[in-house]
Amino acid sequence: MPVFENYTSMLVFMSVLFLLGYFFIAMEHVVKVDKAAIALLTGMALWVCYVYVAPGIVPSMHNFQSWLAETTDQALLTSEGMRHKVLDFVVNVQIIEHLGDISSILFFLMGAMTIVELVDVHGGFNLITDHVKTRNKKKLLWLLVFITFFMSAILDNLTTTIVMIMLLRRLVSKQQDRWIFAGMIVIAANSGGAFSPIGDVTTIMLWVKGNVTTVGLIPNLILPSLVSVALPAFIMSFSLKGELSPLEDVQKAQSEYEKSLAILPSDNSACITPRDKKIIFVLGVAALIFVPIFKSITHLPPFVGVLLGLGVIWVYTEVMYQSKRNMEEHHKHRITRVLSHIDVSTILFFLGILLAVAALQCAGILNNLNVFLDTHVGNIYIINVIIGAISSIVDNVPLVAGAMGMYDLADVGVFAQDGVFWLFLAYCAGVGGSMLIIGSAAGVMAMGLEKINFIWYLKNISWLALVGYLCGAIVFVVQEFILNGGVLPA
Repeated sequence: MPVFENYTSMLVFMSVLFLLGYFFIAMEHVVKVDKAAIALLTGMALWVCYVYVAPGIVPSMHNFQSWLAETTDQALLTSEGMRHKVLDFVVNVQIIEHLGDISSILFFLMGAMTIVELVDVHGGFNLITDHVKTRNKKKLLWLLVFITFFMSAILDNLTTTIVMIMLLRRLVSKQQDRWIFAGMIVIAANSGGAFSPIGDVTTIMLWVKGNVTTVGLIPNLILPSLVSVALPAFIMSFSLKGELSPLEDVQKAQSEYEKSLAILPSDNSACITPRDKKIIFVLGVAALIFVPIFKSITHLPPFVGVLLGLGVIWVYTEVMYQSKRNMEEHHKHRITRVLSHIDVSTILFFLGILLAVAALQCAGILNNLNVFLDTHVGNIYIINVIIGAISSIVDNVPLVAGAMGMYDLADVGVFAQDGVFWLFLAYCAGVGGSMLIIGSAAGVMAMGLEKINFIWYLKNISWLALVGYLCGAIVFVVQEFILNGGVLPA
């Protein structure tokens, strides 16, 4: 039944198929097909390819052998029976496990998007934008970058990007200007998430497994991370000239846009009191900040925390509207109404991309990549820089997972807890994704919310992200050189 003659031909075919899908996503504005459709098609096609070659790959996997020993009397197992067992393992173990991981990301994303949208639709973000008086493009750039960088360390880069994009819509009306600011928000969110144990999914992985600690991560990575965003912002500031439109015009345009989508009633200001706005804003922000605290205490996945927060806000808004008996129903911004305006195509795009990467991981392609780097490169600094560059194409989670599986946590040396390898891996995997718009969850979210063109980002933002990434990496290496008395750990 196998379509491919051997593992190598499968690896090549699946890699080409992934790159082909990636190309069409990048050329979305040319092919005129939504990127979500291409991502879903690519992800499903890769799993179809994988299931046909799985009989030649899965039997050698350690977790399959353990599963087989628990579920089957191997003495009675025939070759045809083994084939069915492999298919059963792929369908009921591998797909289910990966779908579970992906679903936790998607439900977290949906919960965070709903909370942010609810705060926005009730005018909660006006409490912030009303205090942003500057219309100077350069000053606004630095303000947004500064807020995003440190907010990302407290929340996470994905949630921060959602919040900041919603704020951006309240501050900037012209699309081209918004794309520039959004691109810098992506860089700042990824850089800010890299030096915090809860700022990025890869740092969370390294932190939970004990490869890094808070005490080791923050002091060693905050300076490289700061350089990786400050330098691109400094360069970008030279191209920003003049003033933005008056804030009143921007907010009027945004309000008209929301009315066109039937998100807001025409007399919205009369529906929600200032006290209501403040309470919902505080509840929304508290729910988002609560997520990393909740995870640290319970060790449950972040999506549980964000959905718990959403449940609290949902109950509050329902009770609030029950008390407003004189308010007409179409003036009430219930969560059931807000949910209908969540960008489902972005969710499906995430699903397709993550399933595609999961298929590559199951096939061993990503693990082979890590082994190749270890064998043919060897130097831990170069390996990590390459992993960071690859993470702008492939999701950084399986890359970091592969590196963690390839190298054991040692008692001393570069692979010890808070060792140079793990710290530099956290920086490179977190910051490297900024180099392409679909290289990070923050980038994909910005792309979905603002409809940022892949090629536009490549021309205008990618080179800035690359400069910041490499300079931050150099700062880390120099920092290690100084701290180790003029000797670099090998």
